[in-house]
Amino acid sequence: MKAKAALAVVLALGAALRFWNIDAGLPYRIATDEPVMTGRAIQIMRSGNFHPGFWDYPGLYIYLQLIVGCVRYVIGAMSGLWQSVNEFHPEHLYLWMRMLNAAIGTATIALVYRAGLRWGQSVALTAAAILAVWPNHIRESHFALTDVPVTFLTVSTLLMALRAQETGRLWWFLAAGAGAGFAASTKYNGAYALVLPLIAAVVARPHMRASLRVGAGAAAVAAAGLAFLAASPFAVIDLPGFLNGFGALSEYYRPRPFQDGAGVYLGHLRVAVGWPGLVVIGAGIVWGTVRALLDKDLRPWVLVLVFPLVYFYSVSTKQLIYGRYLLPAVPFLCLIMALVIVDAAAWVWQLNRPRTVRTAIVGGTLAVALFHVVLEGIRWPAAYGRPTTQDVAYERIREIIPDGAGVVLERSVLRLPDSLYRSTDVHRFPVHTPKYYISTGRKFLVASSDAYGPIFERPSQFAAEYEAYQRLFNQSGHCLPTIQPTRNISGPQIIICRFDAPIGGPSDAHP
Repeated sequence: MKAKAALAVVLALGAALRFWNIDAGLPYRIATDEPVMTGRAIQIMRSGNFHPGFWDYPGLYIYLQLIVGCVRYVIGAMSGLWQSVNEFHPEHLYLWMRMLNAAIGTATIALVYRAGLRWGQSVALTAAAILAVWPNHIRESHFALTDVPVTFLTVSTLLMALRAQETGRLWWFLAAGAGAGFAASTKYNGAYALVLPLIAAVVARPHMRASLRVGAGAAAVAAAGLAFLAASPFAVIDLPGFLNGFGALSEYYRPRPFQDGAGVYLGHLRVAVGWPGLVVIGAGIVWGTVRALLDKDLRPWVLVLVFPLVYFYSVSTKQLIYGRYLLPAVPFLCLIMALVIVDAAAWVWQLNRPRTVRTAIVGGTLAVALFHVVLEGIRWPAAYGRPTTQDVAYERIREIIPDGAGVVLERSVLRLPDSLYRSTDVHRFPVHTPKYYISTGRKFLVASSDAYGPIFERPSQFAAEYEAYQRLFNQSGHCLPTIQPTRNISGPQIIICRFDAPIGGPSDAHP
């Protein structure tokens, strides 16, 4: 009962951090790929054509959004919010999908607990608690993206692979293979989860003959392929489209030297757990291996250790790098950290010292090891809910730009609702003249210092770009005062202009 109560507390903490401020900035402060995924699902709702229409992502998460979107639409229609699916837009689905991802992220904590039971309840609870406060996992659980679901499916595959190596039963190898296939159908890097049932086949109980191990591994591979195709059927139905799309996507993941990518990802880990956390991870890798050798049972530990090493090497050798790409390895790191923390605490507790001394040593060690990750895990959702310049800009846009107007936005500084505006994103504005934007019906622009900031800071280095911006702002001549970040408001500088008529207030387009 005590363990269940402790797990309930950990899950409640994890859920609170993942749902905290989950609606901040909706519907305009959106992660880069949120409108892409949601838009594809809504397009299927409108057309009845279940082809996702692109291959930057496989199909499973898009179809999950489709299911949630249909439920959201039906409930909204019953409440009188819309009468046609053409009135249903991505901004109506963001919050629902974010909440689903937060729930999936919380469920992943429970899966880590189940996996950690192989090393005892203390390790299981500690690992679950570390994941509950892990800042990157909390952050990504706030967005309707694939990284949290693929992490959930990877840990599910770990659980089934552990059962496969423990029992040697074919069913568990098939289940683990299917889990890996569904992970790959959520995001392509989920395919690395197939390493888990293959390792399980190699290290399964000694009574399994070599032929059975080969058969179990082959069954896992076949199950993974079938699961991938079941969740992304157009990979076969539209085979040329899939191959061409995958080939084009692969161009962004060209090889790079391992040491370069590894340095970047280690930097992301350091930001998440601090230097003490990195030391604990390193110590956990060493101690976990030593303990497994002493216990004469390497099998479960190999599953926990090999996957993050293989995965870390793989993502570190790809050209495109984002911190969230490392997320599927995070639950494994939590288990690695928990094992060394719990064993170190148990060793200290056995010392022949006064109870207060042992308590102080254990408490101090835990504070040093986990203070940073706990602090960052709480800090991120709190900071995400604070006001930003995007919030101020959206309020002004709603005040001065009429519904249905065409707006050009620089560097995706905002995502304007499709139900209200005709918006276009550009990398930088000076690609076109004000006359061009007016001719295309885009009379308003929203500029961001994320794009023009480096140019205005070093005008001599970017002379041509600087002059182009000056011409753009001078030719528009109708700009509101620049929205500036302050002590209480974070974000980039934002300039709102109209090309063909004043929009009120003094012009101030020169940051």
